[in-house]
Amino acid sequence: MGFIQEFKEFLNEYKIMGLAIAFIIGVALTTLIQSLVNNIIMPSITPFIPGGAWQTATVSVGPVVMGIGAFAGAILNFVIIALVVFVIAKYMMKESKVAKK
Repeated sequence: MGFIQEFKEFLNEYKIMGLAIAFIIGVALTTLIQSLVNNIIMPSITPFIPGGAWQTATVSVGPVVMGIGAFAGAILNFVIIALVVFVIAKYMMKESKVAKK
């Protein structure tokens, strides 16, 4: 068996193409959700933040300056991404349960 044939079997056995496609779609979805958070959700929250600059909001504790605005954006991104993944997984699991019966 040649090297090329072994490589093709490896790709098929471990479903590498499916993983690559899922990764690419995941990166695109992450970019989309980050845009949603940064351009729609956080600007609507901005009026409630003193000074209105949520991305640059910081807290100083002595000489240490913590960027809580950027951190809050990252937390919001994570929560939204986790929620989207949960909804998609719940829908897909429901479909697979229906198909099994």
